[in-house]
Amino acid sequence: MSAATTTAAPGPDGAASRLGWALADSWTMTRRELAHWARQPVAVLVNLVFPVMLLLMFTYLVGGGRGVSGDPTEYLVPGMLALTMAFGLEATMLAVTQDLGKGVIDRFRSMPMVPGAVLVGRSAADMLQSVLSLAVMTGVGYAVGWRWHNGAAAALGAVGLLLLLRFAMLWVGIHLAMVAGRPEMVTAVQILVWPVGFLSNVFATPASMPGWLGAGVEWNPMSATATAIRELFGNPGGATGSWAAEHAELLAVLWPVAIIAVFFPLAVRKFARLSR
Repeated sequence: MSAATTTAAPGPDGAASRLGWALADSWTMTRRELAHWARQPVAVLVNLVFPVMLLLMFTYLVGGGRGVSGDPTEYLVPGMLALTMAFGLEATMLAVTQDLGKGVIDRFRSMPMVPGAVLVGRSAADMLQSVLSLAVMTGVGYAVGWRWHNGAAAALGAVGLLLLLRFAMLWVGIHLAMVAGRPEMVTAVQILVWPVGFLSNVFATPASMPGWLGAGVEWNPMSATATAIRELFGNPGGATGSWAAEHAELLAVLWPVAIIAVFFPLAVRKFARLSR
């Protein structure tokens, strides 16, 4: 556990004071998570390198972008950026279960600090690593020939949709980690992430799939984000003319918001009941 110090309990000085204490405690927990990066650089490096390896493999060996007219790299890279938002959740889940197993979270809960600061710190550190992963993947994508064509504002909008998807997936991971309770259960739980990632339009267009499969793939939350950011980047999207494809940007917002609306309160409630 980090040597980061915690603050004293907030007094009843009004909403502004309580918000200040909440931010201070959350920042303390975020610094604790960031300190783990310095002590576990290999784990951080693996999380950055793994999606890069997948991108290079599908670009040069396996072949992605099936069913796309034009440069398949411009189809594949945005899809891989979306898929990257699902990678690394096992690291978050392991960190939560390890803290549970060692009694670290119980210790924090007994201290005079805002209860939700532990979850906020964990999620903030995860989002920072996601930004770093996107930066690395964007650089590698540029190196293999991918380009965006619609200007900086549209590109920033695409990044915003990617981080929104990550934030939603993050709360799914935190909740499932607390349900699993033990690090050895994370492997079984994280298998649930892979169908969401690979039953999508990340590597191939729905039109190139059997009709029943392609129809389901188009409604996958990750497919919505991948299609939306392809449109924002000005890359080929393999459009099928379906409602989901035509309204991908709307779905890329609605799906994560719906996931957050379900799993954020579930995670908070599970965290509040851990010691009961």
